[in-house]
Amino acid sequence: MADKKSKWKLNAKGKFYVDDQCISCDACVREAPNFFTMNNEDGHAYVTAQPKTKFEIEECLSALQSCPVEAIGDDGSDE
Repeated sequence: MADKKSKWKLNAKGKFYVDDQCISCDACVREAPNFFTMNNEDGHAYVTAQPKTKFEIEECLSALQSCPVEAIGDDGSDE
């Protein structure tokens, strides 16, 4: 389970985030390319934009479910 205390600072503020357990597998980027991006320099994904519509939220939830190490969380905040 992702830990919001360990999320990357690059994540866009909001509900979805990627934490430091990311193994750079690219699954989230393939599932939701409008919301997840790979940081190739540091070897991890991060959230570039937060979903707004029901369809976009479902896309991000699909990315969350595809993560093999559970590095994506959906309990973030605007902080």
